[in-house]
Amino acid sequence: MSTPRHAPLLIVEDDLALQKQLKWSLDRFESATADDVASAVLQFRRHNPAVVTMDLGLPPDRDSVSEGFKCLEKLLELDPSVKVIVLTGQNDQENALRAIRMGAYDFLAKPVDPDVLSLTVERAYRLYELQQENRRLQMQQGSDVFSGLVTRDPGMQRVCRMIEKVARSDATVLLLGESGTGKEVLAQGLHDASKRKGRFVAINCAAIPETLLESELFGYEKGAFTGANKATIGKIETANGGTLMLDEIGDLPMPLQAKLLRFLQERVIERVGGRQEIPIDVRVVGATHQDLRARITDGRFREDLYYRLAEIVVDIPPLRDRVGDPVLLSHAFARRFATEMRRPVPSLSDDAVRALETHRWPGNVRELQNMLKRAVIMAEEDRITALDLGLRAAPLPEEAEVILDLRTVRENAERQAVITALARTDGNIVRAAELLGISRPTLYDLMNRLHIQ
Repeated sequence: MSTPRHAPLLIVEDDLALQKQLKWSLDRFESATADDVASAVLQFRRHNPAVVTMDLGLPPDRDSVSEGFKCLEKLLELDPSVKVIVLTGQNDQENALRAIRMGAYDFLAKPVDPDVLSLTVERAYRLYELQQENRRLQMQQGSDVFSGLVTRDPGMQRVCRMIEKVARSDATVLLLGESGTGKEVLAQGLHDASKRKGRFVAINCAAIPETLLESELFGYEKGAFTGANKATIGKIETANGGTLMLDEIGDLPMPLQAKLLRFLQERVIERVGGRQEIPIDVRVVGATHQDLRARITDGRFREDLYYRLAEIVVDIPPLRDRVGDPVLLSHAFARRFATEMRRPVPSLSDDAVRALETHRWPGNVRELQNMLKRAVIMAEEDRITALDLGLRAAPLPEEAEVILDLRTVRENAERQAVITALARTDGNIVRAAELLGISRPTLYDLMNRLHIQ
């Protein structure tokens, strides 16, 4: 996992005169501003700040609940590592301490001394950077599983931790997930985190004609067929001592499934046209977007092979279920492609952020990556808009059409509540169920019905 560096400062203040004064006194920091909860959340998603200064006395809503506390809670949900400095009235120490208990970094009483504020912000930045560097060092010392991944989603973070644990063993792993979710990145990370000295070799079982797939996997001897002028090793032998990824394994023809099963059982292969058994030490990682159990029922996949492959099963969540990741990944891709093209790194406009958050991502991370590459090329004035992304921006709340279908309203509300509870508890089902006031079985039922992994 990686967190964007050089993140800006976010100033949340509803008094526009004071907002300008704060911006002026903190002019050595790159900053963005917001004056209410909605704009603060939008600017947070857009800029991914490391430090936030926030007026705790934002105007209360009609339920007399402080908007300041609501804003603090929402920002910490988006990134628990952000350093929030709350600004309070002189006689408001009780609420300031409550904010600290909720997770705020520090508090200052108004009127704020500009020098004290600047020093506090600088100290918050240093702590943030130290914590991020410490996380990076810990990950590097443990493994490189996370090096190619950018995520803040609890579900995806659980997948990374699971992969890291599995890497220490030689267990066969089955990665399940939609196309474009990063199965090969995880398989490569699994190999890199293991102690295997051999190569990481990947082959797409659906991309090679059935007549050639056997020789690609197992190799062949000289004279095995017309054109076989010399003995050639296959992908399995090439990966000897390392890791073999069989992508789209659900498309493996039945005759080859039997031969692969024998290899997994005996750990020996015979090249096409050969009689000699060749011992192989390789870890196999299978990957597919298909429902293998359904293919077993249909007679298109061997049940015994499934259980050989499924010693460890890892379900990879689709991008649409990864809370906050579309915008986070967009920042990372924009930086990467802008650097490669030697262009200034573009920011994301408000309509781009809304479009990224509401798009359903049928192509997952691969779709997002291609979209950002095009957007970096097409963007003008160093800013990416929804139009550059080829997306339609979602309307602002006040512009949105009111949904009258009660079933849809309830499902949307339930889905958001479940995702928020899981995000707050780092995916802990028991604690999430407690937050929601329901039983664990009921939460599982809700997750299944709402297609939340």
